[in-house]
Amino acid sequence: MKEKEMRGHKNGMAALILITVSYIVAIALLIYGGSSEGPVGSIIFTVAIIYVCVGWVLYLGLKVLKPGEALVLTLFGKYVGTLKGDGFFFVNPFCIAVNPAADTKLGQSGDITDNGKSKFATALTGGGNVAIDTSSMKNKKISLKVMTLSNSKQKVNDILGNPVEIAVAVMWKVTDTAKAVFSVDNYKEYLSLQCDTAVRNVVKLYPYDVTENVDTTGDGQADDGSLRGSTELVANRIMEEIQNKVSDAGIEIVDARITYLAYAPEIAAAMLQRQQAAAVVDARKLIVDGAVGMVELALERLNEKELVQLDEERKAAMVSNLLVVLCGNHDAQPIVNSGSLY
Repeated sequence: MKEKEMRGHKNGMAALILITVSYIVAIALLIYGGSSEGPVGSIIFTVAIIYVCVGWVLYLGLKVLKPGEALVLTLFGKYVGTLKGDGFFFVNPFCIAVNPAADTKLGQSGDITDNGKSKFATALTGGGNVAIDTSSMKNKKISLKVMTLSNSKQKVNDILGNPVEIAVAVMWKVTDTAKAVFSVDNYKEYLSLQCDTAVRNVVKLYPYDVTENVDTTGDGQADDGSLRGSTELVANRIMEEIQNKVSDAGIEIVDARITYLAYAPEIAAAMLQRQQAAAVVDARKLIVDGAVGMVELALERLNEKELVQLDEERKAAMVSNLLVVLCGNHDAQPIVNSGSLY
């Protein structure tokens, strides 16, 4: 079903004035007919009282929309069109606004009013107080603004089987109100479920950190893709996955971003030790490479200056001493040798 935008109904103010004037005239005729005698007066009185009793129905056709709002209208079960744009409209008073997701609160932007607290009115009935939830007066308007859906954290296994906690914020908007209302039962719940499913489908294709011999793109070749190092790529892939699922519901995914990413608590400590060990090994490699380069430079400078002639054994002893000094964790303690090297 395609969306049909209703045009030419932006005449709410004129309709309001006309209905109100008609009511005033009907009340005047009611008074006149009640005080008149004869069949003419009876007819006027009857017509006037009928209009006063049922004329209020015309007020139901008045609709007010703010910027970024829409109303999907049906007439006796048939879809007649969608009101869009800000303004004061008048439509068939028997048209009913439809929005199956009106009561769905996902804790996202657009669903939070009055700090998330329901409004209650208190009525006195039978000597007791009854709390009436005024939020049941459903707002059938559909927001066309960009909204942000931030589902709760999920625990998902990455491609290596490590449990990972991840949360994603999805920016979305309704682009086709007819599809959103009639193609799915509840487009908000549908979107939320598809977001969770897409996150699971994409996260299981990546390792948490860069890992050798892992193919994350499906091209048969190992790459450096990871959840921690390729957040932009992963987020775009999640966005595409969600968009493919919700297109039939008239929803457009504007953007998606990873808001939380960490190892699950049960393996976080072990993975931290692993990262620390890897960092220590990488640091040691860098220190050894630098020390070897400094030893080579020292030997080259000594040969160039011809300050001292070193045989192989003395070179080995010098290299050993320099490496100990340069690679040690603590400051070297000097030892004075007062005799011969041999």
